[in-house]
Amino acid sequence: MASDEKNVDTVDLSETPKYELKLVDRTLKTNEDQITDKIEEKMIVTYKYYEIALNNEKVDAVDTLEDAEEIVNEIKENNKEELNLSIIEKYTQNEEELQTNDIEVAKTEIQDKITEVIEKQKEQERIDSMPEVNGIKLATKPVSGTITSRYGVSSNIRRSTHTGLDIATKTGTPIQVVADGTVTCASYQGSYGNLVKVKHSSGVETWYGHTSKMYVKVGQEVKAGDTIAAVGSTGNSTGPHLHFEIRINGKHVNPQKYLYN
Repeated sequence: MASDEKNVDTVDLSETPKYELKLVDRTLKTNEDQITDKIEEKMIVTYKYYEIALNNEKVDAVDTLEDAEEIVNEIKENNKEELNLSIIEKYTQNEEELQTNDIEVAKTEIQDKITEVIEKQKEQERIDSMPEVNGIKLATKPVSGTITSRYGVSSNIRRSTHTGLDIATKTGTPIQVVADGTVTCASYQGSYGNLVKVKHSSGVETWYGHTSKMYVKVGQEVKAGDTIAAVGSTGNSTGPHLHFEIRINGKHVNPQKYLYN
């Protein structure tokens, strides 16, 4: 057989050869290759190999059960995480489906896949743990600093109670947008000074006031974590800080219910 015999499990004949006796010229030479070729035309070869799956999804395949077990045992010993690795015995009569790797290549392929899966799981856990506003995930704080004025407090520098949260930090500190959205304002707005507004979905909007610089324009699409402005003290301000607001359907809410709590 021309096929790789190490993976052959069974060989059957689709049709039993028919034999008959004939008188032939003794000087006539028998062509054994022709006979073998005729028999091989009727052969049905079944190949066996072993898939290694992670979370029931095939990652690689090897020739023998011993190779598969060695790979699974070694990988489990070298990984602290609980891994759902399984070995699946496979059969095929299509030689093109018989694609196996040697043990070292398979180990590398499977470990790379495990690393990828673990990173995705961690990222999903991070996303799941994010605070939400009306279903919108807040991926990051806009800045780190000291809270100097909380939501709802009164002050002699403003006419009404505080509509946001003031976070003091040095001038020029990058301000990050907390979620994906579209910039709806990037201009000087009275007591807010240089103000950036970002519209998110589900009626959520975030405001970033008193900035020293604005790096975005109206209509610009931004992704969570993008730097949109720099901390400053423009407008009605007593020092460098970020005035941060969250609004739902136009109404301001306490940012500390979601961030800085």
